Amino acid sequence: MQDMENAIRERAYHLWIEGGRQDGQADNYWLAAQREVLGTSLGEIGRLIARKAVEAPAKPKKARAPRKKRAA
Repeated sequence: MQDMENAIRERAYHLWIEGGRQDGQADNYWLAAQREVLGTSLGEIGRLIARKAVEAPAKPKKARAPRKKRAA
């Protein structure tokens, strides 16, 4: 969790630099950085899940016993 906060803090700082170092906008920079970092993290998690689903071996289907015919 600390790594996530540090990543957000660093990204917010870079956004502040890119934005001309405007004072009084810390919340806006923090929220923008938070959206970026969390969005990237969630995208990575989604890719990992998708990769695991593709890599997972398919379960063999159980053989079904033939149905018995009813007497008429």
